[in-house]
Amino acid sequence: MSVPTDIQLLTDELRAVLKCSILTPGASGYAESILRWNDAVPNAAALVVFPESPEDVSAIVRSCVKYKVSFAVAAGKHTTSTGSSCDGGVVIDLARINHVVTELETRIVTVGGGCRWKDVDDALVGQNLAMVEGIVNDTGVGGITLGGGYGWLAPRYGLILDNLLAATVVLADGSIVVASRTENSDLFWAIRGAGQCFGVVVEFVFLAHEHRDPVWAGLLGFTLDQLEAVFGFGNRLVESTNGDSAMVVQLSRYPFSRQGREVGIMAVVFHYGDAESAQAVFKPLLDLGPIVNTTMAQTYASVNNMMTAEAKRGGRNVSKGAAFTTPLRPEFLREVIVPEMDRLQAEIPGSDRSIIEFEFYKPDKWCEVPVTATAHGHRGRVQNVMIGLYWNDEQDDVRMEYWSRHIADLVAVERATHGRPAEGPVTEYGNYDHLSAHARDVYGVNYARLVELKKVYDPDNVFNKWFSLVE
Repeated sequence: MSVPTDIQLLTDELRAVLKCSILTPGASGYAESILRWNDAVPNAAALVVFPESPEDVSAIVRSCVKYKVSFAVAAGKHTTSTGSSCDGGVVIDLARINHVVTELETRIVTVGGGCRWKDVDDALVGQNLAMVEGIVNDTGVGGITLGGGYGWLAPRYGLILDNLLAATVVLADGSIVVASRTENSDLFWAIRGAGQCFGVVVEFVFLAHEHRDPVWAGLLGFTLDQLEAVFGFGNRLVESTNGDSAMVVQLSRYPFSRQGREVGIMAVVFHYGDAESAQAVFKPLLDLGPIVNTTMAQTYASVNNMMTAEAKRGGRNVSKGAAFTTPLRPEFLREVIVPEMDRLQAEIPGSDRSIIEFEFYKPDKWCEVPVTATAHGHRGRVQNVMIGLYWNDEQDDVRMEYWSRHIADLVAVERATHGRPAEGPVTEYGNYDHLSAHARDVYGVNYARLVELKKVYDPDNVFNKWFSLVE
């Protein structure tokens, strides 16, 4: 008689103690359960478990530790890294923990760890409340919150994690604790920036903000000959806005530019106000005669949905972050970045879906928070670049990952040689990285404290799928 493997023993134990769905290879729904944003991620999980409560999560973590079986936690599955995958191990999929509860008087919103931002938007319809969230509502609440969280309302109210009041966390020993400013405050400090390294957050408690629709937003498409005017406007917007207006500019061929095989420009614009006040702010762009113009007064929820259809899941892809200071030189874009994109397009099949995205947000609000107040290290007066690459063939995986780092390096050199000196700390934005950065470069001055807290809360490095805090 053969000796049962650790996975078999674990599976039998979980089936005996849990009532939730447990999928093994070949089971109905298994193939869909292991799909990720990035098809290049190895993810032949031996077991996918769908807990329905914190107690379920606790039991799974305890059993994985008992049998020394590696596991990963999945929620929105929006990352291009291996962070939510576990080839040969267990995936704890939080999709069934997806409640949203609103307290109107206090503006407190409690969100299950498996929610995506669309779940939150849908729950807030008619409540006259809005949350700080990312710009694509298909993103999971957990991942973006625990790693930072930039978005349209961040210039008004701070990062997503700055609006987090408390969290319920399952720790490495299976215990279920609440982390807040008054309870387990050191853990609360750590999860706001490095949460994936410390436990499974099964519930978030956020502060929402009073809100009245409509806002004004949409896409403005331009040809490459208008590059100087578009990016020049972005530079000025950061300095002139009070935080009500923001813009994200994408250089791409497809799908955003609609320019076939020529690099084009898509400006995604947002204004917290009515159409008249918005058009006064964005008049210089509107006067350029954009070839695409979808701007209109709309609900905040619809703004968060307007890029979701284009930001499709699947395919071989990777993301990487970088940072720049304004004013960003258009010459750098035209003479360095665009030729790099042309070379990529000529050499790598399927790379025409790639985008390089430049954010233009007023950073004052999140810079008001001292960098050591949370684990999030990226609070300098800089703007983010998101390098989002797509390709077709496995043989190009390594080359594309290298190219993502190469472009990030070019941005860093441009900032160092031609940019305005950065005020405050400049690190890698971990949510945009595919885990190629070192944790020191993500957490900066907070790294040493995180390493010490890791020894307290997870001494055996059970949560090992995110940036390493083990020395």
